Amino acid sequence: MNFLGNIIWFIFGGFFAALGYFVGGLVLCITVVGIPFGLQCFKLAGAVLFPFGKQVVNDSASAGCFTLFANIIWILCGGLWTALNHLVWGIILTLTIIGIPFAKQHFKLIELSLMPFGKNVV
Repeated sequence: MNFLGNIIWFIFGGFFAALGYFVGGLVLCITVVGIPFGLQCFKLAGAVLFPFGKQVVNDSASAGCFTLFANIIWILCGGLWTALNHLVWGIILTLTIIGIPFAKQHFKLIELSLMPFGKNVV
Protein backbone atom coordinates (compact mmCIF):
# COMPACT_ATOMS: atom_id res chain seq x y z
CA MET A 1 0.00 0.00 0.00
CA ASN A 2 2.88 2.39 0.78
CA PHE A 3 4.38 1.98 -2.68
CA LEU A 4 1.07 2.53 -4.47
CA GLY A 5 0.18 5.48 -2.23
CA ASN A 6 3.57 7.08 -2.87
CA ILE A 7 3.21 6.67 -6.63
CA ILE A 8 -0.27 8.22 -6.67
CA TRP A 9 0.91 11.02 -4.34
CA PHE A 10 3.94 11.69 -6.56
CA ILE A 11 1.86 11.92 -9.75
CA PHE A 12 -0.91 14.11 -8.33
CA GLY A 13 1.11 16.88 -6.76
CA GLY A 14 3.83 15.41 -4.56
CA PHE A 15 6.53 16.12 -7.12
CA PHE A 16 5.56 19.79 -7.47
CA ALA A 17 5.25 20.28 -3.71
CA ALA A 18 8.68 18.73 -3.16
CA LEU A 19 10.10 20.83 -5.98
CA GLY A 20 8.78 23.97 -4.28
CA TYR A 21 10.40 23.03 -0.98
CA PHE A 22 13.64 22.13 -2.78
CA VAL A 23 13.82 25.45 -4.66
CA GLY A 24 13.01 27.30 -1.43
CA GLY A 25 15.84 25.41 0.26
CA LEU A 26 18.27 26.37 -2.49
CA VAL A 27 17.29 30.03 -2.21
CA LEU A 28 17.69 29.98 1.57
CA CYS A 29 21.10 28.30 1.34
CA ILE A 30 22.48 31.21 -0.69
CA THR A 31 23.01 33.18 2.51
CA VAL A 32 24.94 31.93 5.52
CA VAL A 33 22.11 32.85 7.87
CA GLY A 34 19.57 30.92 5.80
CA ILE A 35 21.47 27.62 5.65
CA PRO A 36 19.74 26.02 8.69
CA PHE A 37 16.36 26.98 7.26
CA GLY A 38 17.32 25.70 3.80
CA LEU A 39 18.29 22.35 5.28
CA GLN A 40 14.85 22.12 6.90
CA CYS A 41 13.29 22.82 3.49
CA PHE A 42 15.28 19.89 2.08
CA LYS A 43 13.96 17.71 4.93
CA LEU A 44 10.41 18.79 4.08
CA ALA A 45 11.03 18.12 0.38
CA GLY A 46 12.05 14.56 1.16
CA ALA A 47 9.03 14.02 3.39
CA VAL A 48 6.60 15.53 0.88
CA LEU A 49 8.01 13.61 -2.07
CA PHE A 50 7.12 10.15 -0.70
CA PRO A 51 5.21 10.50 2.63
CA PHE A 52 3.69 7.02 2.88
CA GLY A 53 5.62 4.77 5.24
CA LYS A 54 7.43 7.64 6.95
CA GLN A 55 6.95 9.00 10.46
CA VAL A 56 7.81 12.32 12.06
CA VAL A 57 9.57 11.84 15.40
CA ASN A 58 10.95 14.28 17.95
CA ASP A 59 14.72 14.43 18.22
CA SER A 60 15.41 14.93 21.92
CA ALA A 61 19.16 15.37 21.30
CA SER A 62 18.63 18.61 19.38
CA ALA A 63 16.23 20.24 21.85
CA GLY A 64 17.54 23.56 23.05
CA CYS A 65 17.49 27.31 22.70
CA PHE A 66 18.49 27.32 19.04
CA THR A 67 15.72 24.88 18.17
CA LEU A 68 13.11 27.02 19.94
CA PHE A 69 14.40 30.26 18.42
CA ALA A 70 14.63 28.78 14.92
CA ASN A 71 11.10 27.32 15.14
CA ILE A 72 9.71 30.70 16.17
CA ILE A 73 11.40 32.39 13.21
CA TRP A 74 10.20 29.56 10.93
CA ILE A 75 6.58 29.97 12.10
CA LEU A 76 6.65 33.73 11.60
CA CYS A 77 8.28 33.56 8.15
CA GLY A 78 6.02 31.05 6.46
CA GLY A 79 5.73 27.91 8.56
CA LEU A 80 2.24 28.84 9.69
CA TRP A 81 1.08 29.26 6.09
CA THR A 82 2.52 25.95 4.94
CA ALA A 83 0.92 24.18 7.90
CA LEU A 84 -2.43 25.82 7.12
CA ASN A 85 -2.03 24.74 3.49
CA HIS A 86 -1.60 21.11 4.57
CA LEU A 87 -4.58 21.49 6.95
CA VAL A 88 -6.87 22.83 4.22
CA TRP A 89 -5.87 20.08 1.78
CA GLY A 90 -6.29 17.49 4.50
CA ILE A 91 -9.82 18.69 5.24
CA ILE A 92 -10.73 18.79 1.55
CA LEU A 93 -9.40 15.27 0.97
CA THR A 94 -11.19 13.96 4.07
CA LEU A 95 -14.51 14.90 2.49
CA THR A 96 -14.03 12.15 -0.09
CA ILE A 97 -13.68 8.51 0.87
CA ILE A 98 -10.88 7.82 -1.58
CA GLY A 99 -8.90 10.83 -0.35
CA ILE A 100 -8.72 9.82 3.32
CA PRO A 101 -5.28 8.13 3.12
CA PHE A 102 -3.90 11.22 1.41
CA ALA A 103 -5.53 13.49 3.99
CA LYS A 104 -3.75 11.53 6.72
CA GLN A 105 -0.44 12.30 5.03
CA HIS A 106 -1.28 16.01 4.92
CA PHE A 107 -2.17 15.93 8.62
CA LYS A 108 1.16 14.22 9.33
CA LEU A 109 3.01 16.90 7.37
CA ILE A 110 1.40 19.69 9.42
CA GLU A 111 3.60 18.86 12.40
CA LEU A 112 6.76 18.91 10.31
CA SER A 113 5.92 22.01 8.30
CA LEU A 114 4.91 24.04 11.36
CA MET A 115 8.02 23.40 13.47
CA PRO A 116 10.68 21.39 11.57
CA PHE A 117 13.60 22.04 13.90
CA GLY A 118 14.00 19.22 16.42
CA LYS A 119 12.08 16.71 14.29
CA ASN A 120 13.31 13.81 12.15
CA VAL A 121 11.62 11.86 9.39
CA VAL A 122 12.11 8.10 9.66
